[in-house]
Amino acid sequence: MINTIMEMTAIKGLARKAALGLAVGMLLLAPVAAEAHCDTMDGPTVKDALKAMKTDNVNYALKWVQPRYEGEVTRAFNLSMKVMDINADTRNLAEQYFFEILLRDHRAGEGAPFEGVKPHGTPIDERVKAADRSIEEGNLKPLEHLVDKDKQPELERRFQRVMALRDFDVNDLEAGREYIEAYVQFFKFAEGEEDEHHGVHGHGGHEALHGQE
Repeated sequence: MINTIMEMTAIKGLARKAALGLAVGMLLLAPVAAEAHCDTMDGPTVKDALKAMKTDNVNYALKWVQPRYEGEVTRAFNLSMKVMDINADTRNLAEQYFFEILLRDHRAGEGAPFEGVKPHGTPIDERVKAADRSIEEGNLKPLEHLVDKDKQPELERRFQRVMALRDFDVNDLEAGREYIEAYVQFFKFAEGEEDEHHGVHGHGGHEALHGQE
């Protein structure tokens, strides 16, 4: 009983921080790029966090963080799963707690600041949306008028690598992170940032939009 109370106190503390982040986000509703998209309630990281909780498989979430953060994220996941079914309030607190830990550690792995979870409906850059649609539809038509023609061959190369890697086993974290790395390079190029990156979790990386079944 004492442990449960302590666990709930910890969850409530981080959930309050998450709620503050959502409130601040509502005041800053300017379109965001992909690196900020991962911090939104509509973003891919939260979607995979929810899928992890629904399926009781933390690997949907672990591909978002460096191996050194796996222990902390797994502990947060287990704690959230332990208390989330007490009632509706604890479920919401447990979810916010897990989102907060996962996103914070993901951003830490990028060497980027984490400013809290942004709310549902946060505007997203059109190129981010188009890159998302391209992967969903399996072609680059959504991006063809948003990327210069001379860059199309390189965009195609990066896109094909994403498509080749996307059907990974969710329990193969190495494969999941390899997919994410390819996604980062595709996404950054689509946004006009042509510099090569040194790994999704080490230098401003983005995330896979689709958790794999």
